[in-house]
Amino acid sequence: MLDKTKSTDILWNGSAIPRLGMGCWAIGGPFYSGDVPLGWGDVDDAESIRAIHRAIELGIRFFDTASNYGAGHSEDVLGEALARHPDIVVATKFGFATDPATKQATGAFAAPDFIRTSLETSLKRLRRERIDLLQFHLNEFDPVEADEVFDTLDTLRAEGKIAAYGWSTDWPERAARFANREGFVSVQHTMNVLEPVPEMIALIERENLISINRGPLAMGLLSGKFKPGDRLAANDVRSADLDWLKYFRDGAVDPEFTRRLDSIRDLLQSDGRTLTQGALAWLWARSPNTLPIPGFRTVKQVEENAGALEKGPLSHPIMEAIERRSSGRETAA
Repeated sequence: MLDKTKSTDILWNGSAIPRLGMGCWAIGGPFYSGDVPLGWGDVDDAESIRAIHRAIELGIRFFDTASNYGAGHSEDVLGEALARHPDIVVATKFGFATDPATKQATGAFAAPDFIRTSLETSLKRLRRERIDLLQFHLNEFDPVEADEVFDTLDTLRAEGKIAAYGWSTDWPERAARFANREGFVSVQHTMNVLEPVPEMIALIERENLISINRGPLAMGLLSGKFKPGDRLAANDVRSADLDWLKYFRDGAVDPEFTRRLDSIRDLLQSDGRTLTQGALAWLWARSPNTLPIPGFRTVKQVEENAGALEKGPLSHPIMEAIERRSSGRETAA
């Protein structure tokens, strides 16, 4: 399935794309669970569309979204931006329901009828007749009960509604249960230089799946833009007190992660890379199966992300040095 080179992935449909996608959670804008923010703050739709078009100009051919991002607004914006680009690969997800009118999350569901309804809604928003990659979004769903979910996806694939499917989960054993299905081509999971997830990568390489890396920049921490004392907006998910938020606490960067980043900052910036580009380059060097999907809200962010492709993966000596420092066997000069 994958081309073992530094620059391209060969997808399930035989097409070759650069090993970089764009994640569309942030461009969905605010949505909530009660008073808890689930989006990334306010957005400018016109800028989002300009950023998507700029990504395409720079060679990006893979965009990842979900039915619940911005209570559907992310899919709407992406669909508008890609209206004249049917060749672009679009991945979306199902499992979390939202109310577009109130911007409220309304629950998590995985019954066959819900999956079909969610898919039809996504197709309409994305202005597509078929979804290239449909992903199950419920990270910790019971793997036995998930049999029915993936049976439904097999049926949708046979009907031509989707080309392929995967699971957005951080649990290797969950993904392993379905890895031998013909339509199962990817696992979307957290992965970055601060969270290398070796067990998940071992599974993905063994089964020759695509590793779609969410959080490749540690929700913005690895961009290096946050300074001590910086506070996030109240409608930004990173300001919420959620158990799964690792890098931010009380609306600011967790000092422990700042320390860990500082210990490897110079290595990530090797060969003239920005910190963002080094973080993406680490993922490419870590495994030939990785496809990071950094988020974006502006043209400038897209240009910096895409600029990482020009330099490719980090070198083997740099990767070894990062490993030594991360394990405490070496300190920065």
